[in-house]
Amino acid sequence: MRIAIRRTIAVLREKQILHKLGVAISIAVIAAACYVLYHILRGIDIDRVLDAMSQTEPMAIALAALFVAAGYFTLTFYDLFAVRAIGRDHVPYRVNALAAFTSYSIGHNVGASALTGGAVRYRIYSAWGLDAIDVAKVCFLAGLTFWLGNAAVLGLGVAYHPEAASAVDQLPPAVNRVLALLILAGLLVYVIWVSVRPRCVGRGSWTVTLPGGKLTLLQIAIGIVDLGFCALAMYVLTPAEPHVGFVVVAVIFVSATLLGFASHSPGGLGVFDAAMLVGLWQMDKEELLAGMLLFRLLYYIVPFVISVVVLAVREIVLGARLKRVRPLAEALEPKPVRGDPSPG
Repeated sequence: MRIAIRRTIAVLREKQILHKLGVAISIAVIAAACYVLYHILRGIDIDRVLDAMSQTEPMAIALAALFVAAGYFTLTFYDLFAVRAIGRDHVPYRVNALAAFTSYSIGHNVGASALTGGAVRYRIYSAWGLDAIDVAKVCFLAGLTFWLGNAAVLGLGVAYHPEAASAVDQLPPAVNRVLALLILAGLLVYVIWVSVRPRCVGRGSWTVTLPGGKLTLLQIAIGIVDLGFCALAMYVLTPAEPHVGFVVVAVIFVSATLLGFASHSPGGLGVFDAAMLVGLWQMDKEELLAGMLLFRLLYYIVPFVISVVVLAVREIVLGARLKRVRPLAEALEPKPVRGDPSPG
């Protein structure tokens, strides 16, 4: 059975069927989101949206900014966990924090986060002796933490309040609850699977040893805390009336985030927004859109600007150090020994 599965996957990879399928799904998701957005936003009053943004309480914006900062702080543990998991204990936390913050904030905005975020990580970690394979493993394990956290939050949230997911996927609440329980059961099976004995994925130097049961629970916890802070940031920026509760907003937020991630559009632009507007249909569109724009400003634009500035300063500092060190290295370099000038 395993041999048959491996052969099937090999054929799919050889013919790039999986890649083509992924591109087709992304295009379909973006097209559907554009269609939905067109019908939702065609009656939007832009002046009301801007007015709603200007009237948002400063305390709510400050609280949302605090939750966003806490979310990005939690993101640093994605890299800390991943780098330690591949055995690179010599890399200090401050480097993990820099790599995580800049790679995620840039990847979120530019799109194709696996490539852009990986490139940023490589630029930072290569200075500490990590090669391209090490960085690929870090990206894989960090992504695994992200997906485990998403699965846990979505499973728990939908199981508790399936109607929230129904507003997005249009499935009956009973079906969504069953799906949520299946997701939680899958998580439990995975934790048990990695707890029984060490599990590895990949081949040769690309082999990654999956974290064991206890470490997997830690991964899930990190992901839950990260998504919890992000959902709180969105929650405090949504209209106060009608009151729908944090769990509803969290379920819709995570669902919208996953759809945006599947689309591969920068920041889930269009897809995330369409899912939020559909899921929170009972809220005033202009006020909800104002909250979403403020969230984008706090979660995407501000961290992106900070990351670009930080990386630019880092490159300038590294360049200045290299200019100082190079003349010293050349001065200390042993001069070539000339031939003996003495006669015959």
